[in-house]
Amino acid sequence: MYAARRFTHRIGLIPNRPLYMSNPLYRVLTFSLLMFTWMIFSGIFDIMHLGLGILSSVVVTELSWKLLWQRTDIGPGERFRQSLGILKYTGWLMAQIVLANIEILKLAFGPKERVKPVIIHHQTALKSTFARYMLAQSITLTPGTVTVKIDGDDFIVHGINQEAAEGLGGADGLDLEMERRIAAILEPELLNGRGGKKA
Repeated sequence: MYAARRFTHRIGLIPNRPLYMSNPLYRVLTFSLLMFTWMIFSGIFDIMHLGLGILSSVVVTELSWKLLWQRTDIGPGERFRQSLGILKYTGWLMAQIVLANIEILKLAFGPKERVKPVIIHHQTALKSTFARYMLAQSITLTPGTVTVKIDGDDFIVHGINQEAAEGLGGADGLDLEMERRIAAILEPELLNGRGGKKA
């Protein structure tokens, strides 16, 4: 497969992009990440549990490795930058979850009329499936908002009240800080088109 791709690069059938890692290596990396996660959360290392972990990791790898590694032409340096960015973003998201939990606690002990569920629409500027997945999960993990459906560029989000939904409903695309931070990690070219503005 690697030789065939090199040949098609030479004769111009597909763009001439550097082949940093072939598909098998991406599968091995995905399997390793999944298996490591299984071992951490399982904590049991007998033959049965390790066998189930291997079987599950193989199946999930075959089903989802393309979601995690949509672009196979990115070099190790850029992958390292993205990994550090995701770690930084995770820390920021955890802080937002804590703040949102405090607001939900106030709602729970406050007047009932403050709880008025709403449905809002958010137009995303993100292009890749993984970036959109990351945004959808971030919205859902933040207490008070849940991503109900993704229809193309349109995110349909349920908010516990208007205040919780205001940050999404009033900020389409890269005007939303959460989306801007994801774009800075996975799709920096989107920010370059806005004069390099970053979160």
